[in-house]
Amino acid sequence: MMRPVRTTPFHPSQDLAALVRLRSDLRAEGLSDNQITRLVRSGVLHRVRHGTYVAGDVWNRCSVEDRHRLLARGVLARAHPSTVLTHVSSVAERDIPMWGLNMAVVHTTRGQSDRAGRHASDWTPHRGVLADEDIEVVNGVPVSTTARAAFEVLTVAAVEPALVVVNRLLHASRLTLPALAEQVGRHQRWPGSLTADLVLRLADPRLESVGEDRFIYLVYRQGLPRPEPQFEVFDESGNLVARVDFAWPELGVFLEFDGREKYTRYRLPGETLEDYLMREKERAELVCLLTGWTCLRISWSDLLRPELLASRIRGVMAARARRGA
Repeated sequence: MMRPVRTTPFHPSQDLAALVRLRSDLRAEGLSDNQITRLVRSGVLHRVRHGTYVAGDVWNRCSVEDRHRLLARGVLARAHPSTVLTHVSSVAERDIPMWGLNMAVVHTTRGQSDRAGRHASDWTPHRGVLADEDIEVVNGVPVSTTARAAFEVLTVAAVEPALVVVNRLLHASRLTLPALAEQVGRHQRWPGSLTADLVLRLADPRLESVGEDRFIYLVYRQGLPRPEPQFEVFDESGNLVARVDFAWPELGVFLEFDGREKYTRYRLPGETLEDYLMREKERAELVCLLTGWTCLRISWSDLLRPELLASRIRGVMAARARRGA
């Protein structure tokens, strides 16, 4: 979607400090096991995991990512003191959009130990040694560093969700490609090396959303020409009038990804959705007038049918080629 050059930060995650209560805490306050059970059944309390609780209203207003963070705190409360949140659980503390990851399982590694611990349905303790330089504290809990966490995700996730994590960290300036490449080089014997190599080739900090990350992966999987992201369009006087999500300048085609997030992020203060859509339509028409290019618009639903979408894009490109674009 074409827009002025600006960014808007994501809403920060909730402050989850001291929200998780252990059964022993509740018992110390005078509650019996039967009373705790009744509070859970009534929704006043929510059982995060065995022996770990949080207020029901807190749980209900939490995002999927924040629920994972609460679960992680429940795990840490009963784990070995050297336990560190790693992999997906470390990334979840950094308040970036994620997609396609299993948020029902907490990942940990013991610092300065190659012992893992006992697996559970909601907890995967990993083997491996974390040096002091691999650990930091974020939101009050010990986690693997950003570059290490990004690499760890590459070892447990498929390429597409791993690419989303890496690109969101890159775009937020919390990770650099050299730092990630250094982690890949340090852990060449770890599983997931093929995923890591491919993600490093596809990663691009210029991509601005999960939808754009997924589209660039679709381009790769479907063998489409790789487009130029965030392509700037200028008018006759050299003024920047738009920045389009993707463009194939040599083919005379540009593409905009229409996601719900953009409808809120790039609307002007007091602007209605109808006014915003009209403004975007006029800008698209201006870009077509200035460039003579063809505009493609896609949405999340189009990503569910990658072969069909790729076929349609190829058709547009072929038509442009026949017209001498």
